[in-house]
Amino acid sequence: MTPAEMETRIVRYGDLQPCKTAFIDAHTPGSDQKENFTIIGGGVSESPDQHVHIAIPHGFNIGAAGQPPKCRNSLHSHRTAEVFFVLKGRWRFFWGRYGKAGEVVLEEGDIFNIPTGIFRGFENIGTDYGMIMAILGGDDAGGGVIWAPQVIEDAKDHGLVLGENGKLYDSKKGQNLPDGVKPMPLLTEEELAGYPEPTTADVIPRHVARYWDMVAMADHKPALVIGENGMLPDKPGFEVGFLTRASSTTDMHQHDRPSVLMPMRGHWRLIWEDGEATLNPGDTVSVPENLMHTAVPAMTGEASLFHIVATDDAAGPTWTG
Repeated sequence: MTPAEMETRIVRYGDLQPCKTAFIDAHTPGSDQKENFTIIGGGVSESPDQHVHIAIPHGFNIGAAGQPPKCRNSLHSHRTAEVFFVLKGRWRFFWGRYGKAGEVVLEEGDIFNIPTGIFRGFENIGTDYGMIMAILGGDDAGGGVIWAPQVIEDAKDHGLVLGENGKLYDSKKGQNLPDGVKPMPLLTEEELAGYPEPTTADVIPRHVARYWDMVAMADHKPALVIGENGMLPDKPGFEVGFLTRASSTTDMHQHDRPSVLMPMRGHWRLIWEDGEATLNPGDTVSVPENLMHTAVPAMTGEASLFHIVATDDAAGPTWTG
């Protein structure tokens, strides 16, 4: 693989293309300034305007959400894993039917493997534009987003209707539901009763890993953050590893499926048999299957990155052991 060919598999942070109409709450005050990014895979956007940077199946999806201060993402749920790490800013995550069952604040570098089957939302509580990077389980990311009923109802007041086909229609643009397409039905009270309301004490110990704890765990070899034997035990259909300068190596390795590198801190040099490329915080690289490669810090200073690769486990509900 030539350097030019590898560059087609690197999505630079500065080249990310946002979609501001990705979801049903795109016009709802308080959520109308958020930006959605689909980096690898089809993602879960409900808008035809969403740009997909790399469509190659990996067994999981990579995306991102960018929001100015005080902007929030509305309560929703997923059938497969939704993992976030904070690239920039300070974020509050909250969950439950009305977002009051529990919450946690994440700083830069912290990672949250949100349990499946609960309503969750998040907001930028920092002082500047913030960015969180996302990993979604499965090539189809669980088939899309499940919204809390009040989110769908609020959206109608601001011109957006979600069809049962999973697509958005904007009455402000003169769009209506096509013939034969009904609105997305609201969850019934009976269905809502099946969505858990875990407390903060239930969630944080098993689902949140702090940046400096991961740095400490990666002092001699890469730390397994999410996996059957990881810091956050789960089998979501992928594993998340964490590397630092102390645990990086010039030894080359390969995977039998595509893998993803996402630098968190510092500059990294991706090296493979036919070339090398420099990776920066916020960049995402899809390394082809069976390609011998390694990644090492490119200069002095703090350096860390996340590594994601699919496993043979099926994407689905959170594994509880």
